[in-house]
Amino acid sequence: MRDTFVTTATDLLDEDPRTALVLADISADAFVPAMRRHPDRVVNVGIREQLMTGVAGGLALTGLRPYVHSYAPFAVDRAYEQIKLDLGHQDVGAVLVSIGASYDAAAEGYTHQSPGDVSLLDTLEGWTVHVPGHRDEVPALLRAAARHDDRVYVRLSEQENSRSYPDAARLRVIKRGGPLVVAVGPMLDPVLEATRDRDVTVAYTNTPRPIDVDGLRALAEGEVVLVEPYLAGTSAHLVQAALADLPHRELHLGVGRREIRHYGSWRDHARAHGLDAAGLRRSIDAFLGWT
Repeated sequence: MRDTFVTTATDLLDEDPRTALVLADISADAFVPAMRRHPDRVVNVGIREQLMTGVAGGLALTGLRPYVHSYAPFAVDRAYEQIKLDLGHQDVGAVLVSIGASYDAAAEGYTHQSPGDVSLLDTLEGWTVHVPGHRDEVPALLRAAARHDDRVYVRLSEQENSRSYPDAARLRVIKRGGPLVVAVGPMLDPVLEATRDRDVTVAYTNTPRPIDVDGLRALAEGEVVLVEPYLAGTSAHLVQAALADLPHRELHLGVGRREIRHYGSWRDHARAHGLDAAGLRRSIDAFLGWT
């Protein structure tokens, strides 16, 4: 996904004189050719993520469409105040593109992990959040973001599904059956494996914000399981609001609040948080009374 972002952003810089890119050293080497061709629209501020976001706000005020890129904890957690003020308070937009996700960089330690990034953005107004589940979903999301001036977050990850679903901005039904299980982004393949012989409906989205209220209401039949690749319960308030007048039960699965202090790989962390197929199967079966 990261390589796809570099290619697509480089193409946008070449094609659209409104596109700008602001970096804080991360991935800077990959953008050297673009920086040479467009020195006025590709800016590397060094290891200064707050400044990166402030610069993006300034560029947006001039009419440019800035793309801002770093690891999720640097682009969102560290620069939260600047996102709140330099973008939100000034009512300008940017496209934040993160890598690292919740624990892709497990070997780098907790400084490079951000399970709470989407939850943080939920405290602010007007953010669209894309969580692609496959590299082939990334270009269309980035290009669509270039055509307007809203605030957009694109959360890239190493984990990805075996196939892409480019039409998954709204809930896309992958498997029809009984109770609804919603998989966000790269959680689709583990969910499908976990429920391969279970009578459930599996729906997929790569755009959890805004949440697909109509899709939820059409598909929910008493029990709803939502599986997200970030902090468990991040979308609970939105699901509850969408289904408030419908009798239902909810289970929200995602990254736990307990910090995993061992390094390992993203697969080790997924397993520790119960987000591998075996862990998801245990949780879903217990919730639906199938144990």
